[in-house]
Amino acid sequence: MDFKEELKKYQQKINQELEKYIKKQDCPEALLNQSMEYSLMAGGKRLRPILTVVTYELFKEDIKKCMPYSVAIEMIHNFSLIHDDLPAIDNDDFRHGKPTNHKQFNEATAILAGDGLLNQAYMVIGEDLIHSKQEELPKKAKIVKEFSQAIDRMIAGEYIDTEAEGKKVTQKELEYIHKNKTGALLKIAVRMGAILADASQEQLNKLTNYAEKDRKSVV
Repeated sequence: MDFKEELKKYQQKINQELEKYIKKQDCPEALLNQSMEYSLMAGGKRLRPILTVVTYELFKEDIKKCMPYSVAIEMIHNFSLIHDDLPAIDNDDFRHGKPTNHKQFNEATAILAGDGLLNQAYMVIGEDLIHSKQEELPKKAKIVKEFSQAIDRMIAGEYIDTEAEGKKVTQKELEYIHKNKTGALLKIAVRMGAILADASQEQLNKLTNYAEKDRKSVV
């Protein structure tokens, strides 16, 4: 199987998992739920959740155990894209060849859809924690901490990026933006897979180094 076929196989797995969390019920906020679904299922490479899964597979085969965390990181990524596209930030009209969320719905709905995906990511992880064995909780608590720190860094990187708009930035400043805005989620994607699969500290260090180099190739 070549790389493109392999990638497509993983993308399909992630999409199937994401579909389980789509809110279809008839309720007053149904349009908001449609807005969240619109962005979450719009397509994309699914790179971050795939990194979590394939890293986990280096050590263990039962990938269902890492799927909640793969789903959560893709929700966070899409939350960031919705907000990144807003008029106050990048003011983009299209993403993945489709109107951006605030163009398809409206700005207020897009903001809340992003907020909804951010919150839903933690709901997914929280549900997994409830059903976890006692001995699994320490490593999962470590993941939640690092996951939250990665989101903090992503937001910081986005802020610096917006402040740099129209200005000349140094190589150091550009590197800071890339390390945080893009790199933070890529790194935690890999680290989550390794921690969940009980990788040794040496293995985790090597994979972290790989993730930091992978970030440079993506940006």
